[in-house]
Order: sequence, then C-alpha cells, then structure tokens
Amino acid sequence: MKQAILSYHQDEDEHWVAELACGHNQHVRHQPPWMNREWVTTAEGRESMRGFRLDCKKCDEHAPADRSL
Repeated sequence: MKQAILSYHQDEDEHWVAELACGHNQHVRHQPPWMNREWVTTAEGRESMRGFRLDCKKCDEHAPADRSL
C-alpha cells in the first residue's frame, strides 16, 4: 500500500528513515546498484520527496504502527 512521506529521522547507525502517513517507518538508503536514492543524501533532496508515496510493506502485512498518529 502506498503511503506518503511526512518526515525523516536517522536511526542509531545514522541511516535515514522515512516516517510515513500510516505511522510506519521505512529506511530510505542510497546503496547503488541495489537502491538508487541519491535524493536521500542531502537535506534538499529529502525535503523534495516529502509527500512522495512509498510502498509500505508493513501496511500490506497489517503490522502495528511504529509511532502514534
């Protein structure tokens, strides 16, 4: 199920995590050639992707939210 990116934070390993409208979190990494998300490497890039809808596998699995809405 597609969910919009609301904001971001970094995890304990300093990887970027998108906070989605559904209450789930999803890592957004730039690891070519597997994941090409260069936009995550800059503040401007991350800001430009706010509102972008990512596939949320946790929603598909009916997992509980990672944070309260």
